[in-house]
Amino acid sequence: MIEDCKRSGDNMADRRQLFIEMRAQDLDSIRLSTYRTACKLRFVQKKCNLHMVDIWNVIEAFRENGLNTMDLNAELSVARLEVVLSTIFYQLNKRMPTTHQINVDQSISLLLNFLLAAYDPEGHGKISVFVVKMALATICGGKILDKLRYIFSQISDSAGIMVQSQFDQFLREVLKLPMAVFEGPSFGYTEQAARTFAQQKKVSLNTFLDTLMSDPPPQCLVWLPLMHRLTNVENVFHPVECSYCHTESMMGFRYRCQQCHNYQLCQDCFWRGHASGSHSNQHQMKEYTSWKSPAKKLSHALSKSLSCASSREPLHPLFPEMPEKPLNLAHIVPPRPVNITNDYSFSHSMPTSGNPYSTKNLLESSNHQDEEHSLIARYAARLAADAAQAQQQRVPTDLPCSLDANKQQRQLIAELESKNREILQEIQRLRLQHEEASQPPPDKGQQNPTLLAELRHLRQRKDELEQRMSTLQESRRELMVQLEQLMMLLKTQGPGSPRSSPSHTIGRPIPTPIHSDSAGTTPTHTPQDSLMGVGGDVQEAFAQGPRRNLRNDLLIAADSITNTMSSLVKELNSEGGSETESTVDSDFGRCDLLPTTSSDPFFNYKPRSAESFENDLEQQLEHELKLEELMKHRQEPDKTCMVTLQQ
Repeated sequence: MIEDCKRSGDNMADRRQLFIEMRAQDLDSIRLSTYRTACKLRFVQKKCNLHMVDIWNVIEAFRENGLNTMDLNAELSVARLEVVLSTIFYQLNKRMPTTHQINVDQSISLLLNFLLAAYDPEGHGKISVFVVKMALATICGGKILDKLRYIFSQISDSAGIMVQSQFDQFLREVLKLPMAVFEGPSFGYTEQAARTFAQQKKVSLNTFLDTLMSDPPPQCLVWLPLMHRLTNVENVFHPVECSYCHTESMMGFRYRCQQCHNYQLCQDCFWRGHASGSHSNQHQMKEYTSWKSPAKKLSHALSKSLSCASSREPLHPLFPEMPEKPLNLAHIVPPRPVNITNDYSFSHSMPTSGNPYSTKNLLESSNHQDEEHSLIARYAARLAADAAQAQQQRVPTDLPCSLDANKQQRQLIAELESKNREILQEIQRLRLQHEEASQPPPDKGQQNPTLLAELRHLRQRKDELEQRMSTLQESRRELMVQLEQLMMLLKTQGPGSPRSSPSHTIGRPIPTPIHSDSAGTTPTHTPQDSLMGVGGDVQEAFAQGPRRNLRNDLLIAADSITNTMSSLVKELNSEGGSETESTVDSDFGRCDLLPTTSSDPFFNYKPRSAESFENDLEQQLEHELKLEELMKHRQEPDKTCMVTLQQ
């Protein structure tokens, strides 16, 4: 008796503390009852840490405590309700990181007292299962679509059609939440609220969702979707200045007047009815849950105007009219065994004959299982059993392995850290070397006069060599012209003379010019440029490659011409007799022109020096001129004989 009185006193103290903190938020100053109710319920939700628990966690807690197999009209004691809430918050702490743990005892106490204040104000100590499910499903976190689907599964029959009496009971229980935060006059239960679906004979899941998620929703439940929108926009940032309080930015909702130009209010100013200038609270305001730049607004408007089909998405996905056939999991999912502490806590309020965990009650109430969570329950039970068994088996054996693995990981981390330090030191050393190398030497500005003089001398020498090369190229061109004229003369005389024969040109081919490693001594002249104005025969002989050594080309060409002339002279002398041979030998030094095996300068070619290059060419030209005079002298008796014969 004394303990019950003490517990009742603690509950009353916690209940008063919750309402005192809610009044300290000055939520009663909000002008509109819809926003006021949503803000109060949101405060209770966050104060009890229910905003971190979604509908799926609540359903799992119901299953672990056997509420899914109980009749909806069955009653729970306060101790049993406390066990259900303990399951919810202890599971939440397991999912949260160690740095974000919540105060489980405080959360359980606050939520329990709020539920008792809303659904057991007279202190009977009994709350029905249906009330617990509807209340926790309404004020927990998560998506409103999932919450409404779960609520519909509790107020519909096996065919997926809503039972009107169950919906009426749902409205009675869920509207006690606004009454608990002193908003009963605005959102109390009325007969008109129960006629929400009076026009529909059969209300399916899709119809139920369309009605409650429409814009606007039913008046009695308009605070429910608003509470979820409050959750979604709490951290939304608007880079817009409030026209009343002149804050540079807004958080949460943003309201824009449809009559005043560029008049915008933050949610605190709008909720409390603040206005300035020509703006009035009677003006129509538009609510914004996000901020878009002007460019994004323009692009969105253009895309919306140019799109042929409507881009509006449905409020929710379409679900099948007929629900899935529920599975009988009585023999698949065993009920959770009740702990000794739980048995002690509520054994005084439940007789053993009416124990909901008996097999008979499980078989009879299997039709009341939630359809959309049957497979989840089966898999969860299997995983829990497997995990428990595996943990029992591996705890003594896996502990050394885990310690060894942790030790190896620490060693690996230490090695990687040491390597990282070495790499950083090497990078720093290379950076310093690069900086030292990139710095200019201190004596860079002072030039060495010896180097400058040597550079000038080299440039002057280069210019002299280029001039010398140009002169040699011009001399080469003149010589080539003369050689071309001589070759043309030989060709014209060859066919006209009965003693001449071109066989010597076929039996001994003209040597092909060879390549030289020192080709292209100057970039300003090429062999093609130097052969301009020279006949085709000479160009064909000399223009075999783009880059040749000019000296070697000249020598090879001169040797080829000399060989040809020597062959021609040899043939003429062999036909002319010994008199002509003696004349040629005495006058022109024929031994110098005929090739020999020991000293033939044309077949056994050796590179000559640059100083003797012009002298050799001049000597060859002199020999050729003498040979030309000899040929003219030789042709004069032939012409005289031909004239005599014609006469």
